Order: sequence, then C-alpha cells, then structure tokens
Amino acid sequence: MGQGRLRARLGLACCLLLLLLGGSGGLGSQGAGRGPWEEEQGPVAEGGPWGRARYEAVKKHLGAVSALSKQYWQYLACKVWQEGCEEEEESSPRPGWSLPLVGQDYLEIISAWYCSFGKCCKTGDCRVVNNITGLEADLNGQLHGQHLAKEVIVQAVRGFLQSPQPEKPLVLSFHGWSGTGKNFVARMVASHLYRDGMKSECVRLFISLFHFPHHKYVDSYKAQLKKQISETVQLCKQSLFIFDEAEKLHFSLLDAIKPFMAHYDDKGQVDYRRSIFLFLSNLGGNTINEVALDFWRAGRAREEISREFLEQRLRLELQESAENGYARSHLIKENLIDFFVPFLPLEYHHVKLCARDAFLARGLPYTEAALDEVARMMVFVPKEEKLFSAQGCKSVSQRINYFLP
Repeated sequence: MGQGRLRARLGLACCLLLLLLGGSGGLGSQGAGRGPWEEEQGPVAEGGPWGRARYEAVKKHLGAVSALSKQYWQYLACKVWQEGCEEEEESSPRPGWSLPLVGQDYLEIISAWYCSFGKCCKTGDCRVVNNITGLEADLNGQLHGQHLAKEVIVQAVRGFLQSPQPEKPLVLSFHGWSGTGKNFVARMVASHLYRDGMKSECVRLFISLFHFPHHKYVDSYKAQLKKQISETVQLCKQSLFIFDEAEKLHFSLLDAIKPFMAHYDDKGQVDYRRSIFLFLSNLGGNTINEVALDFWRAGRAREEISREFLEQRLRLELQESAENGYARSHLIKENLIDFFVPFLPLEYHHVKLCARDAFLARGLPYTEAALDEVARMMVFVPKEEKLFSAQGCKSVSQRINYFLP
C-alpha cells in the first residue's frame, strides 16, 4: 500500500472517530466556540458574557467530553492492540459506563479496518481467521480429482479447530506423485487459517533440501529447527508448520521434533497443542497409483476408492521402506501422524480443468480446443493405457504461455 493511500485511510479513521465522539455526547453548540484549554485562562468574571453559572456548566461538560473521549480511545486501543485491557478493567472499573451502541459499532469497524492492513498485536496470532467454509469451497472448486484429500483435510482441520482442548497437535501427512496438489493444498490451508497466508508469522515452511541440505550438519539443523518451532509456538497460540519433501528429511530431524507432536503432558512446558503439522511427500505415490489403476481396469470409478483401504496400503509401504526418514523415525512407530492423506494421480480431464483455472487466473479467454491442446502436451502413463499425467498439473500454468498473443 502506498504512503499516500495509507495517510488518506488514517485521516479517514480520525475523521470517523471525531464524528463518533461528536455524535455521542460531543461539544454540541455550547462548546463550539471554546476549547478544553480555556479553563487554564483563569476564571471568568461574574458579569462577563458567560456568567459564572454558564462557565461552570461548560467546564463540567468539557470534562465529561474529555473523560468520554478517553474511554473511546481506550476501547479502540484495546480492540486494535489488545494490550493492558484486562488490567485496566480490573484496576479501575467504571460501573454503569458503556459505549452507545452506534459508537461501539463504529469502533468495531475502525478496529477491523485497521487490522486489515496493519499489524494489530504483538502475539502474531491476532490475524487468525480459520475460515473453514472458505477452505471447503476452494477445495471443491479448485482441487481436481482428489475426493479423498478434500474429505480428510476439511474434516480433520474443522474437528481440530473446534475442539476446546485438543490432546495433541494435528499432524497430517500428504502423499502422492508430484503435481497432484499437495503444495497447492498446504498453501490453501495457510491462506484460509491466517489472513496473511504463507506470509504469516505463525506459518513456517521448511523445504528439506533447501533448509537442511547437508547431513553432516544435522546436529546444528536439529537445534535450529527446535528453536524456530518453539519460538513460533510461543508467539502464536495457533501455528502451522509445513515440511516439503519430507521423505528427504534426516530421520534424526524427525525424531528431534517428535516431542512437539506428541501428547501434551503439561509439565511447565510451552503448550503446542494448537499447532498443525503438514508433511508433504512423494512417498507412496506408486502404491496410490496402482490402486487407482486397478480400480480403472476393473471398471470402477476412482471415487469408490476409500480412505481406509488406501491408508492401510500407505502405512505398510512407509513402514517397510528403510530408505526414508519416515520409516526410521518414530513418527509412524508411535502413531503420531493422525491422517495419511492420499493424492490420486490426475487423468486427462483433470489436466483440462487445471488448464481452465490457469487461463481464468490470468484473465485470459480460452476454448475447449485450447484446453485439449494443453492437456495433450503432457506425458501420460502407463505406456499402454496412458491414463495418468506423469507431472500432474505441475507445468500447466507455464504451458498456456504458448497461447498468449
């Protein structure tokens, strides 16, 4: 936002606040010609144009306005910055004082408007929105071919957030081929739980080969990772941690953060039960694809694939594979992962839907012929059936550049 627009908005807020104060017991006609500093000029003579009685009445009125203005400002400050509000209420209660309904509505609007573009509290979690309805709508409209992922994610996140006191953080593990929507969904979850999305101070993204590239430094990585998670949990009552390429994490890194995902024992430690952990991995992709192919060959719709059946197969593959950190860590052995979320391979018509979304995102017109041409650019496997896109929808947005004028 430019400085000019910011100043204009701040000016508008000030004007609204002044109008609010004037309309809720402000100066009115009696105080129009004199300011609250007038009382410092000394007493007015008995026979002066105001008269003693008139002067005392105005002085009392201005004092009341000043006190009311202070109350309005305190209320606005508490709504915006949320500092010292409880202490103030406890130390100096004002029986019978309350904001007029209209004034309270205006202050709610101003505080909400301020927090829409500015940082409104020190804890970092004041911008949590937890818009599950919006998350569900966007998953239904923008995530194609993933009926299992939609169902599991919405139910798991909604149930977790509605729980007044969860026993442990929510841990979800996304599995499937590249381009099937794992990163897309993780970012969508962040954008619907936090006003600032991935830029929120309460969201942390870790990419295995980028943040932890060398195994010889794993001890240093462990200390850094635990420190960042602990600091984020202390800053935010609700945190989101995303681990991309999780299968490439060293198993000791996974074990190092295991205590943050375990059941809370309440021994004077930081309460991390309001945290959500998302692990994104290509592991299990082949198993998922085999199940989807078997259903297709049997003439059954992919929507008939159940989460329970596929999750059981996924667990077996992850436990048997000794080449990944998952199998060697304690996350699976101690059942710390709440849900394994399978992402099915995408078919031709799913790729066309991704292409349509890419055109719409850029505000570009499209035709069915153009969508077909984009889909035909992709590589499909297996060799005989050519049923599934080998890249999912990963490069679709780049391929529509061929259609730009």
